[in-house]
Amino acid sequence: MEYKDYYKTIGVEKNADEKEIKKAYRRLARQFHPDVNPGDKAAEARFKEINEANQVLSDPEKRRKYDELGHNYQRWQQTGGQPGGFDWGQWAARGQPGGVRVGYGDLNDLFGGSGFSDFFEAIFGGMGAGARDRGQAPPRLRDMEHEVEVTLEEAFRGAQRLMEVDGHRLEVKIPAGVKTGSRVRMAGEGLPGGKTGPRGDIYLRTSVLPHATFERQGDNLQCEIPTDLFTALLGGEVRVPTLSGAVALRIPAGTQSGRTFRLAGQGMPKLRAPQEHGDLYAKIRVMLPEELSDKERKLIREWAEIRGVSR
Repeated sequence: MEYKDYYKTIGVEKNADEKEIKKAYRRLARQFHPDVNPGDKAAEARFKEINEANQVLSDPEKRRKYDELGHNYQRWQQTGGQPGGFDWGQWAARGQPGGVRVGYGDLNDLFGGSGFSDFFEAIFGGMGAGARDRGQAPPRLRDMEHEVEVTLEEAFRGAQRLMEVDGHRLEVKIPAGVKTGSRVRMAGEGLPGGKTGPRGDIYLRTSVLPHATFERQGDNLQCEIPTDLFTALLGGEVRVPTLSGAVALRIPAGTQSGRTFRLAGQGMPKLRAPQEHGDLYAKIRVMLPEELSDKERKLIREWAEIRGVSR
């Protein structure tokens, strides 16, 4: 079994803080996102590796366990990465007081086949050989928790996922307005607690993927609007993208690059009041022409003289 260097995957040092990890993850996620690389299997595989690494490094408890295993890397190599030559008992995921996180490997195919590596499942999925060989009793509490990724568009409109638990299929509804870290609870839909015990609950912890156009700040959205020099100088209409379709925005003459306009109600729906929305903040970015003809240069020089600009 191959040892996964999650720090190398994300491209950060082992002492990187939460902010550095988040920044590196977002940059790579944008670069390798399937929507940006349609049909590119290599990019899809890289995207899965990045998300697996982020699953571990962004979670303090998982990161602590992973770092502890890292201290035993030499022994890992000596056993050839084989579970039989390594005491997996101390690394395999176990139930925590008040509940148990079930193996992520059991849920991979239920959420679009996102897939985690054998390395991840062995450490965090309760699938370690040591745990099985010792014949540990199954946990009494059978709550299930799983992180499900949604696009910003799905977070805007709401989404659905199909999953199968203990032989029956469920349609999971993810409400509009969810944020990264929002938890969706499905009461009584988890695994049964023994032969006669009640079923546990299913908790979906949402992770909203980065977007190529919008940056989310709570219920508000931010974006940049490339604008030609002449519209900025003379005023005019620019098209502003929103998650429900482009809208027209009239900007005044003399609009400076960096000026921000607020479009009320064009942001994200509020989680517990989806009929209410945040705002969209559109920042103007004036684009200068990169190439000029001789005539254009002459006119600009004349304009500079009129304005009293010395060259």
